[in-house]
Amino acid sequence: MEDYRKALTVWYNHTKRELPWRESRDPYSIWVSEVILQQTRVLQGIDYYWNFLRAFPDIKTLALASEQEVLKVWQGLGYYSRARNMHHAAKTILSDHLGLYPTDYPSIRKLKGIGDYTAAAIASIAFNLPYAAVDGNVYRVLSRLFGIATPIDSTDGKKEFANLALELLDKSSPGEFNQAMMEFGAIQCLPAQPLCSSCPLAMRCHAFVHRTVSSLPVKTKKTIQKERYFNYLFLHHENQFMLEKRGDKDIWRNMYQFPLIETNLPATIGELLTDSKWLKLMGQLNYTLHSVYPEKIHLLTHQRLHIRFISIALENNQVPEPWLSVEWSESERYAVPKPIELFLQEHGQ
Repeated sequence: MEDYRKALTVWYNHTKRELPWRESRDPYSIWVSEVILQQTRVLQGIDYYWNFLRAFPDIKTLALASEQEVLKVWQGLGYYSRARNMHHAAKTILSDHLGLYPTDYPSIRKLKGIGDYTAAAIASIAFNLPYAAVDGNVYRVLSRLFGIATPIDSTDGKKEFANLALELLDKSSPGEFNQAMMEFGAIQCLPAQPLCSSCPLAMRCHAFVHRTVSSLPVKTKKTIQKERYFNYLFLHHENQFMLEKRGDKDIWRNMYQFPLIETNLPATIGELLTDSKWLKLMGQLNYTLHSVYPEKIHLLTHQRLHIRFISIALENNQVPEPWLSVEWSESERYAVPKPIELFLQEHGQ
């Protein structure tokens, strides 16, 4: 194991990217970066990282913010439950830990939204504690280096890889070594086209020697995507448009959107105009149907959304409950899903 440790550490010190969160041992900053990087690429994540820290520079500021303020800063990243979990965890730290980030792994792990990987990353990088952080990159590196075909999404696989990662971990510098492993998977041992020709571990890599790189790691579960059909009604009058607040039991929980008619199957405009949901929403309004925009696909982890925007001009500023009438100049105040944000950017005044 020592040969692997040395080779990975040397590679990391010569190859690592200069990233802002690597300049800090502040657990709060590390926590923010880890959560953001779980759902976006590093280059895009840097802007979100700085924006988040500018809005919420410390735990207390985050804890005392409103949910809408947090969601607005998070807007565009997706996985909004992670932002809500961070908000909840910040409140817990403020109330139960006097606003100071906990310094031991069990306490970090207990915070809402923090799993084994994130807890290990924070504990090792911020506090130099000997916990191995195993993310997708690490699964891939370990699987290929040691020729492990146990599915990474199985109970046995998770246990096997966790034990191996801990055995390989450099206990004298766990934070640096965890980052080396993750970085190696991110820019060297890539999923589709790994850079084997320049890999310092190639001749000690089981997958390279046995030509099984493309088949590792193994994953058994396939994501089944649910098809959903969203018809958004862009209802507007002069310099105002209508928003409604989503419920708290579905995607984009408690965010704002245009009034929505969801159908079980694709619907023509003719079919939509006679749908009971349309009649209920629009039956008492005076309006002119302006235009129907082409369908766009928005992919979520387990859902494929077919989104269509329908522009409708109201003859007067009628605001049925529970809609909100929003001035264009005030639209930035509302946290909206990414498709709505893009539509407003494209068609804004």
